[in-house]
Amino acid sequence: MEHETPVYLHQLPVPGEDRYASLALVNTRFTVSHGPVDLLDDTGAAHLWLVRHALLPDPVELNGRQSGRLRALREALRALFAARAAGTRPPGDALDTLNAALAAAPATPRLAWNADGPRRADLPDAGNPAAAALSLLAEDATDLLTGADAAQLTECAARGCARWFLRSHGARRWCTTKCGNRVRAARAYAARKSGSPQKHLS
Repeated sequence: MEHETPVYLHQLPVPGEDRYASLALVNTRFTVSHGPVDLLDDTGAAHLWLVRHALLPDPVELNGRQSGRLRALREALRALFAARAAGTRPPGDALDTLNAALAAAPATPRLAWNADGPRRADLPDAGNPAAAALSLLAEDATDLLTGADAAQLTECAARGCARWFLRSHGARRWCTTKCGNRVRAARAYAARKSGSPQKHLS
Protein backbone atom coordinates (compact mmCIF):
# COMPACT_ATOMS: atom_id res chain seq x y z
CA MET A 1 0.00 0.00 0.00
CA GLU A 2 1.38 3.38 -1.05
CA HIS A 3 1.29 6.17 1.53
CA GLU A 4 1.21 9.80 0.46
CA THR A 5 4.02 11.73 2.12
CA PRO A 6 2.76 14.85 3.94
CA VAL A 7 4.41 18.08 2.87
CA TYR A 8 6.01 18.66 6.29
CA LEU A 9 8.13 15.51 5.91
CA HIS A 10 10.09 17.29 3.20
CA GLN A 11 11.67 19.69 5.70
CA LEU A 12 15.41 20.14 5.89
CA PRO A 13 17.05 17.26 7.79
CA VAL A 14 18.04 17.88 11.39
CA PRO A 15 21.74 17.19 12.17
CA GLY A 16 22.14 13.86 13.94
CA GLU A 17 18.91 12.17 12.86
CA ASP A 18 20.78 10.16 10.23
CA ARG A 19 22.93 8.65 12.99
CA TYR A 20 20.45 8.30 15.85
CA ALA A 21 16.93 6.95 15.32
CA SER A 22 16.10 8.07 18.87
CA LEU A 23 16.77 11.67 17.86
CA ALA A 24 14.45 11.24 14.88
CA LEU A 25 11.83 9.81 17.27
CA VAL A 26 12.03 12.83 19.56
CA ASN A 27 11.59 15.07 16.52
CA THR A 28 8.31 13.48 15.45
CA ARG A 29 6.61 16.27 17.43
CA PHE A 30 7.33 19.79 16.19
CA THR A 31 5.69 23.01 15.02
CA VAL A 32 5.28 24.39 11.51
CA SER A 33 3.70 27.65 10.33
CA HIS A 34 0.16 26.30 10.51
CA GLY A 35 0.57 24.75 13.96
CA PRO A 36 1.82 21.67 15.84
CA VAL A 37 2.53 18.41 14.01
CA ASP A 38 2.67 14.92 15.52
CA LEU A 39 3.95 12.21 13.18
CA LEU A 40 2.80 9.55 15.66
CA ASP A 41 -0.69 10.91 16.27
CA ASP A 42 -2.42 7.57 15.64
CA THR A 43 -1.56 3.89 15.30
CA GLY A 44 -1.31 4.02 11.51
CA ALA A 45 1.08 6.97 11.62
CA ALA A 46 3.22 5.29 14.28
CA HIS A 47 3.37 2.10 12.19
CA LEU A 48 4.40 4.10 9.11
CA TRP A 49 7.17 5.89 11.03
CA LEU A 50 8.62 2.63 12.37
CA VAL A 51 8.52 1.02 8.91
CA ARG A 52 10.17 4.03 7.26
CA HIS A 53 12.97 3.90 9.81
CA ALA A 54 13.49 0.15 9.22
CA LEU A 55 12.50 -0.65 12.80
CA LEU A 56 9.42 -2.73 11.98
CA PRO A 57 8.58 -4.95 8.99
CA ASP A 58 5.67 -3.51 7.00
CA PRO A 59 3.42 -6.61 7.32
CA VAL A 60 3.67 -6.53 11.14
CA GLU A 61 0.68 -4.79 12.65
CA LEU A 62 0.90 -2.28 15.47
CA ASN A 63 -1.88 -1.98 18.03
CA GLY A 64 -3.02 1.03 20.01
CA ARG A 65 -1.20 0.01 23.16
CA GLN A 66 2.09 -0.41 21.29
CA SER A 67 1.78 2.95 19.53
CA GLY A 68 1.01 4.49 22.92
CA ARG A 69 4.25 3.01 24.27
CA LEU A 70 6.14 4.51 21.35
CA ARG A 71 4.72 7.96 22.13
CA ALA A 72 5.50 7.47 25.83
CA LEU A 73 9.09 6.59 24.96
CA ARG A 74 9.32 9.74 22.83
CA GLU A 75 8.20 11.94 25.72
CA ALA A 76 10.58 10.15 28.10
CA LEU A 77 13.45 10.78 25.68
CA ARG A 78 12.55 14.46 25.44
CA ALA A 79 12.81 14.69 29.23
CA LEU A 80 16.09 12.75 29.28
CA PHE A 81 17.60 14.90 26.52
CA ALA A 82 16.54 18.06 28.36
CA ALA A 83 18.08 16.80 31.61
CA ARG A 84 21.33 15.87 29.82
CA ALA A 85 21.55 19.29 28.15
CA ALA A 86 20.82 21.10 31.43
CA GLY A 87 23.11 18.92 33.53
CA THR A 88 20.29 17.96 35.88
CA ARG A 89 18.75 14.69 37.04
CA PRO A 90 15.87 13.49 34.84
CA PRO A 91 12.40 12.66 36.16
CA GLY A 92 12.30 9.13 37.54
CA ASP A 93 9.39 8.09 35.34
CA ALA A 94 11.31 9.07 32.18
CA LEU A 95 14.23 6.87 33.22
CA ASP A 96 11.83 4.05 34.11
CA THR A 97 10.16 4.28 30.69
CA LEU A 98 13.49 4.01 28.86
CA ASN A 99 14.70 1.14 31.03
CA ALA A 100 11.40 -0.72 30.56
CA ALA A 101 11.79 -0.39 26.79
CA LEU A 102 15.37 -1.69 27.04
CA ALA A 103 14.22 -4.72 29.02
CA ALA A 104 11.16 -5.50 26.87
CA ALA A 105 13.12 -7.23 24.12
CA PRO A 106 16.81 -7.43 24.98
CA ALA A 107 19.10 -8.21 22.07
CA THR A 108 21.05 -11.46 21.96
CA PRO A 109 24.79 -11.03 21.45
CA ARG A 110 26.14 -12.76 18.33
CA LEU A 111 29.52 -12.99 16.66
CA ALA A 112 29.34 -12.16 12.95
CA TRP A 113 32.16 -12.78 10.50
CA ASN A 114 32.38 -11.08 7.12
CA ALA A 115 35.13 -10.05 4.68
CA ASP A 116 36.40 -7.48 7.20
CA GLY A 117 36.72 -10.07 9.93
CA PRO A 118 34.81 -10.72 13.18
CA ARG A 119 32.47 -8.21 14.76
CA ARG A 120 29.80 -8.24 17.42
CA ALA A 121 26.22 -8.19 16.14
CA ASP A 122 23.42 -8.01 18.70
CA LEU A 123 20.20 -9.44 17.30
CA PRO A 124 16.92 -8.09 18.72
CA ASP A 125 14.26 -10.48 19.96
CA ALA A 126 12.19 -11.37 16.88
CA GLY A 127 9.32 -12.84 18.90
CA ASN A 128 7.77 -9.42 19.56
CA PRO A 129 8.71 -7.04 16.72
CA ALA A 130 7.04 -3.97 18.27
CA ALA A 131 8.84 -4.47 21.60
CA ALA A 132 12.08 -5.07 19.69
CA ALA A 133 11.62 -1.75 17.88
CA LEU A 134 11.17 0.09 21.18
CA SER A 135 14.16 -1.71 22.66
CA LEU A 136 16.34 -0.69 19.69
CA LEU A 137 15.22 2.93 20.04
CA ALA A 138 15.92 2.89 23.78
CA GLU A 139 19.36 1.36 23.20
CA ASP A 140 20.08 3.98 20.54
CA ALA A 141 19.11 6.75 22.99
CA THR A 142 21.29 5.19 25.68
CA ASP A 143 24.25 5.22 23.29
CA LEU A 144 23.58 8.86 22.46
CA LEU A 145 23.15 9.97 26.08
CA THR A 146 26.28 8.17 27.30
CA GLY A 147 28.57 8.73 24.31
CA ALA A 148 30.75 11.56 23.06
CA ASP A 149 27.91 13.07 21.03
CA ALA A 150 25.87 13.83 24.16
CA ALA A 151 27.74 17.10 24.66
CA GLN A 152 26.40 18.34 21.31
CA LEU A 153 22.75 17.49 22.08
CA THR A 154 20.79 20.75 21.81
CA GLU A 155 17.18 21.88 21.58
CA CYS A 156 16.42 24.29 18.75
CA ALA A 157 16.23 27.88 20.03
CA ALA A 158 13.57 28.88 17.49
CA ARG A 159 10.34 29.64 19.27
CA GLY A 160 7.91 26.72 19.13
CA CYS A 161 10.16 24.40 17.08
CA ALA A 162 10.88 21.89 19.89
CA ARG A 163 13.23 19.73 17.80
CA TRP A 164 16.58 18.44 19.07
CA PHE A 165 19.78 18.18 17.06
CA LEU A 166 23.50 17.56 17.37
CA ARG A 167 25.29 20.91 17.31
CA SER A 168 28.14 20.93 14.79
CA HIS A 169 29.80 23.98 16.39
CA GLY A 170 29.39 25.87 19.64
CA ALA A 171 27.58 28.87 18.22
CA ARG A 172 24.85 26.92 16.44
CA ARG A 173 21.43 27.47 18.04
CA TRP A 174 18.94 26.30 15.41
CA CYS A 175 18.18 22.84 14.08
CA THR A 176 18.02 24.00 10.44
CA THR A 177 18.78 27.11 8.43
CA LYS A 178 15.02 27.45 7.97
CA CYS A 179 14.55 27.95 11.72
CA GLY A 180 17.51 30.33 11.86
CA ASN A 181 16.17 32.41 8.98
CA ARG A 182 12.73 32.51 10.59
CA VAL A 183 14.18 33.83 13.87
CA ARG A 184 16.34 36.43 12.10
CA ALA A 185 13.39 37.59 9.97
CA ALA A 186 11.22 37.96 13.08
CA ARG A 187 13.95 39.98 14.83
CA ALA A 188 14.40 42.23 11.80
CA TYR A 189 10.66 42.81 11.58
CA ALA A 190 10.44 43.62 15.31
CA ALA A 191 13.39 46.02 15.03
CA ARG A 192 11.82 47.83 12.07
CA LYS A 193 8.47 48.02 13.81
CA SER A 194 9.85 49.41 17.06
CA GLY A 195 12.68 51.57 15.68
CA SER A 196 11.10 53.26 12.67
CA PRO A 197 9.23 56.51 13.12
CA GLN A 198 5.67 56.48 11.88
CA LYS A 199 5.62 58.24 8.51
CA HIS A 200 1.96 58.11 7.70
CA LEU A 201 -1.03 58.71 9.91
CA SER A 202 -4.29 57.19 8.81
